[in-house]
Amino acid sequence: MFLNTSKFTYHFIAIFTVIIWGTTFIATKVLINNGLTPEEIFLYRFSMAYIVTCFFAPKKLFSNTLKDEFLFLLLGLCGGSFYFMAENTALGITLVSNVSLILCTTPILTAVLSFLVYRKDKFTRNFIIGSATALIGVALVIFNGGFILKINPLGDFLTILAAFAWAFYGLLLKRLENNYLTLFITRKVFFYGMITLFPMFWIKPLNFNPNILTKPLVLSNLLFLGLIASMLCFFLWNLAVKHIGMIRVTNYLYIVPLVTLVASKIILNEKITLIALLGSIFILSGVYLAENGVKVKLPRRKLN
Repeated sequence: MFLNTSKFTYHFIAIFTVIIWGTTFIATKVLINNGLTPEEIFLYRFSMAYIVTCFFAPKKLFSNTLKDEFLFLLLGLCGGSFYFMAENTALGITLVSNVSLILCTTPILTAVLSFLVYRKDKFTRNFIIGSATALIGVALVIFNGGFILKINPLGDFLTILAAFAWAFYGLLLKRLENNYLTLFITRKVFFYGMITLFPMFWIKPLNFNPNILTKPLVLSNLLFLGLIASMLCFFLWNLAVKHIGMIRVTNYLYIVPLVTLVASKIILNEKITLIALLGSIFILSGVYLAENGVKVKLPRRKLN
């Protein structure tokens, strides 16, 4: 897969994106510790991303058809408000290790749903073995030598819904990517992500506090989440999906716990055990096997 220079570029883009996303948990944790709620963090980061994206995206506001506009709404819901709210709510009522492990089933869910819906993607033994190997590695990295598994039906169910939401995000993206520019799609995701979040503030009103938002630590982490992790990374992710396929790109999500582990060591000085290092080897090996074990029929590209 790495012999084709143009394809390698998009693989690199996907890897860069998951590396950034792997550090967002730490930034979010810092913001929550400084008094922001998950809903407020999501609104601020998507608002910033939307405003800045508007300067680069096409001036066209609406999609070609009403049906496509509805699909964009679902895109913003699945890849935005619903995904983040389900994930953050789950983090509050179940173990972080449970959430991380369940979310890493997203590549498998994406592959299965893609096969059921499109019937075009073929999976070899290497894909199955690679996915299983990577998932085992994820478990080793997450538990990091201290195995704790506590079932919380509601929290785990919400995490499963979040994993399905991101998988459906990929399916919807596949439906729209050939008819619209990537920047246009990305802007739509941010817009409908914000719109579909607003009902949450009817239940829990937004607490706008300038004193918190102007703190250097809070502002810097919000800028990172809004401009880098959201605006830049969503665009890069959508671009990579368009050029190398949804399933191949989604496989790189297995790396997220590995990135979080390394970032936690560097930033928070958390301990890394030999079991976690072994898990890292499993993840990298599994991703390599899975990447070389899927045969995807990509449609002809019309727009970049």
